[in-house]
Amino acid sequence: MECKKEENLELCNCTYEPCSRKGTCCDCIRFHLKMRELPACCFDKEAERTYDRTFEHFARLVMENRL
Repeated sequence: MECKKEENLELCNCTYEPCSRKGTCCDCIRFHLKMRELPACCFDKEAERTYDRTFEHFARLVMENRL
């Protein structure tokens, strides 16, 4: 399968500028899952800016109906 990096970049809400994985979703997901995290695209703008991408943070936001 061919990577749709340019198309993915249009939807990527990651605010970490030196990120080398932007637009390469499979690499991004693999990286974050190893760290027990979810990628930026799983969060809204406000939550993403905290850089707290942990499973626990995501679960809290869901429980608070913020996602």
